[in-house]
Amino acid sequence: MRVLVTGGAGFIGSRLVERLAEADIAVTVLDNLSPQIHGSDPDQSSTFDRIKGKAEFVRGDVRDRAAVERALTGVTHVVHLAAETGTGQSMYRVAHYCDVNVHGTGVLLDLLSSKRHDVQRVLVASSRAVYGEGSASCPEHGLVMPGQRLERNLAAGDFEAKCPVCGRDTEPAPTDEDAPMKPVSVYAITKQAQELLVMETCKALGIAAVALRFQNVYGPGQSLVNPYTGILSVFSSALLAGQPLNVFEDGHESRDFVFIDDVVEASFAALLREGLEANVINVGSGRRTSVLDVVHALGAAYGKPFDYAITGDYRVGDIRHNYADTTRMREMLDVQARWHLQDGLARFFAWVLEETRRMPVRPSDYQVSLAEAAEFGVLKRK
Repeated sequence: MRVLVTGGAGFIGSRLVERLAEADIAVTVLDNLSPQIHGSDPDQSSTFDRIKGKAEFVRGDVRDRAAVERALTGVTHVVHLAAETGTGQSMYRVAHYCDVNVHGTGVLLDLLSSKRHDVQRVLVASSRAVYGEGSASCPEHGLVMPGQRLERNLAAGDFEAKCPVCGRDTEPAPTDEDAPMKPVSVYAITKQAQELLVMETCKALGIAAVALRFQNVYGPGQSLVNPYTGILSVFSSALLAGQPLNVFEDGHESRDFVFIDDVVEASFAALLREGLEANVINVGSGRRTSVLDVVHALGAAYGKPFDYAITGDYRVGDIRHNYADTTRMREMLDVQARWHLQDGLARFFAWVLEETRRMPVRPSDYQVSLAEAAEFGVLKRK
């Protein structure tokens, strides 16, 4: 058995490589060591350092056919993590996100369909973003699937997702895998495309395929130099750099934060468990946390005054709420989230403080990302 992990020097990939190496499973990593994730000097990247000596490393882009073909040598299982992941950034770097996420996946699948190989299973990282707003509860119509929020409502400070039948405010409900996909950002559309490409192509080729719809993953190793993704790392970097934090909308938007260790265990099980074919599985905590709760937890953990403002600004492509129904994860993978947010944040905070002593955060990056989003009309300011 040999596992190829595309994007294996990144946040999730590096931890999965460690887990596979601990189980004496041979690993190949394909990664381009993107400066947006690893910084200008990848040798200073803690996640890249984590995989050294644990995997055969191929430096290359997932869009590079020769590099992917080289990385597939002797491989029996593929974990496809390589992707661009910034929701806001995707709305003004449309071609780039489609190129990396969709074309890159197409290169991998084209090789599996046209070249001799030993691949038996492909695991693709999908996202909670494919659901859009996900499931919600209307006081009159019960469980509904709201559509994309209207910009006129957002501009007026009315942020809640609406019932598609009566237009009333809804309450968030857990979203299961049978919910329809209603992506509302370019990033989400590319993740839907990745998932469908892998599931349908592998089915035609007789290769087992599993799509894991990750919720908001956090924990030690999350990039602190990438201001376009990972709300906890973005907020932490801003706090430690003494920057004011812009809390979008009214701060009550919420997400399902799932700790990296739980994600790795779910991925490990999905890779090795017998009988999994053509399955789509949510990977999350099954609990939702508001952005304001995160802000307060960060301030308490760091013991520093947190300069933030609830601005009412909003981003095109953002959703209001989403959290996972994790029944299928428990039943199919025999895995459930063991890390509660308080304990996971404590581990994350300790790592952030240690990491920033080793490699100080660049104070300008967060503000640059906001300026870019505003310039391209993605961030709407009140």
